[in-house]
Amino acid sequence: MSLFTRSRQLSDTTEGRAEPDDDTATANPEDGTGTADAKDGTATDVPEDDTATEGPKSAPPAQEPPSEQPPEATPSGAAKPGWFGWRRRYPRTARGVSVGTTVLAGALVLFALLVPNRIERIEFASFVRIPAEGVLLAGLLLALPPKPRRITAVVTGVFLGFVTVLKFVDMGFYQILARPFDLVLDWILIENATDFLRETFGRTGQVLAVAGVIVLFVALLVLTTLAVVRLTNLMARHRPAAGRTVLILGTAWITCMTLGVQIGTVPIATKGNAEFIGNRVDAVRAGLQDARIFDKQASVDAFAKTPPDQLLTGLRGKDVLFTFIESYGRVAIDDPAMARQTDAVLKEGTGRLKAAGFESRSGWLRSPVTGAGSWLAHSTFLSGLWIKNQQRYRSLTTSDRMTLTKYFGKTGAWRTVGIVPGVRRAWPEGKFFGLDHIYDSEHLGYHGPYFSWTPVPDQFSMEAFQRLEHGRKDREPIMAEIILASSHNPWSPIARMIDWNDLGDGSVFHRIKKEGTDPAEVWKDPEKVRTEYRRAIEYSIRSLTEWVERYGDEDTVLVFLGDHQPVPTVTAGDTGKDVPVTIVAHDKKVLDRVADWGWTDGLKPAGNAPRWGMDTFRDRFMTAYGPQG
Repeated sequence: MSLFTRSRQLSDTTEGRAEPDDDTATANPEDGTGTADAKDGTATDVPEDDTATEGPKSAPPAQEPPSEQPPEATPSGAAKPGWFGWRRRYPRTARGVSVGTTVLAGALVLFALLVPNRIERIEFASFVRIPAEGVLLAGLLLALPPKPRRITAVVTGVFLGFVTVLKFVDMGFYQILARPFDLVLDWILIENATDFLRETFGRTGQVLAVAGVIVLFVALLVLTTLAVVRLTNLMARHRPAAGRTVLILGTAWITCMTLGVQIGTVPIATKGNAEFIGNRVDAVRAGLQDARIFDKQASVDAFAKTPPDQLLTGLRGKDVLFTFIESYGRVAIDDPAMARQTDAVLKEGTGRLKAAGFESRSGWLRSPVTGAGSWLAHSTFLSGLWIKNQQRYRSLTTSDRMTLTKYFGKTGAWRTVGIVPGVRRAWPEGKFFGLDHIYDSEHLGYHGPYFSWTPVPDQFSMEAFQRLEHGRKDREPIMAEIILASSHNPWSPIARMIDWNDLGDGSVFHRIKKEGTDPAEVWKDPEKVRTEYRRAIEYSIRSLTEWVERYGDEDTVLVFLGDHQPVPTVTAGDTGKDVPVTIVAHDKKVLDRVADWGWTDGLKPAGNAPRWGMDTFRDRFMTAYGPQG
């Protein structure tokens, strides 16, 4: 029987026992015949024993003296163990590397299983828990035969990597939008995020950020897969010890879950990944059903059959301005760190408007979004539908739904215009909103610098509206949708108020920008971020109220509101979605029509002022200013 045959038989008899560590697999440097590889069971060819053949035994041929070889030389035909034989030359180092790699693999898998999907929940106690999914997975891998075990390990590693990536994405969404990533509806926001990076940090910053994200994504998938495979192989080589460990951990998990054992507020026994995946499955199912629900809601419109001459009769002859202040949320009014300064600005604005003959009423609206997604809030306010995601927005803007701006246009009594300085490229949705003319960032006559994301400072946008539309002689009444952008994240640098006569073509803002703060420095400190946010909101409010004081008349009606709350860095844990809304008018009859709304006098809504969903405003407004209002 040949040595090869014996080698195969020995390998077969040892199947199921502990496999030798690959660090110990070496070739025999003194035996020119070579030996079986300890890892895969193969062997080099060796002369068969002559006794294994039939026929007379012949004398062995004379052999020449063996040639001398250095100790490190590998016999011809034998594979070098390790990388170029380094494991055999440096066994202690090889062993250390092997142990270290295994420890890192275990740490990575444990991290992936235990890391929360929200930054504020990451603490030491989060990583000393017992994950039910890890215990069950280890038990399954131990029970499977070799080939299915390897396949399961690879699939599990890839899936665990994907779940970990999704948790990191959730962290970003919670930091910006205060909600998790939607696997069905949020992919379009990735494009918006890259656009924001380009507009804020330039093309190079955008490319580097995107490339870095792709590299990290691929690396995480690969590393988690390799880590799971390595740990699986280790368990297979040490099956008895691994089985006992799994049994102990399973018993400990059941005990801790039953008794509710915790470290602080963090439970020791967790099934967080199962809950995480279950929530994602529910969200996907809800996202797929949402289109049908929205279509049913959009089919209902109380004013669809109202004749044009009976629409908005209480505002005929008035210039009506619907103005959104970016990120103007309730936190700017209620937060103790901002309340005093914001309150002073609102009181000052109320007093100056009253001196100019204007009165105001204020309340609260609940936005469908927070942190970002301004267009969803705008379309909710104007359409009377709850536009909470991009799928609904696309369905809305490709439908024949009548918006508040469309109803103004339908009457034939107003010219409808849009002042949208945040729009920098084609905006086909503008036609859906029924605007006769749209002035984007390229058509306001601005020749100054960007302020981070903001293309045009608010004061200049309002002056441009005066120059291009409101100040024209012999014009018809105007309904304008104005979107002010200076209070857009990252709030650094921000513009400041100057004499309206000095605005010119905006070149003066080059000097003002140099006086501003550096966003890279501001965002190192959350308190600085909150301070710059407050200053940006104050600037936007002053731009608007000073414009009304300077250019408003007895026919001016202003409705201004925030579109959403700012990012969690500013709200400091506040998950509310309330935004202020205010109506300003010179004609007392305009405010008399909303007297039963219970809103607060002035630009600042009281804490207990009425709080409505933003989607209810359209119908309430049209009812108040209709024939029966």
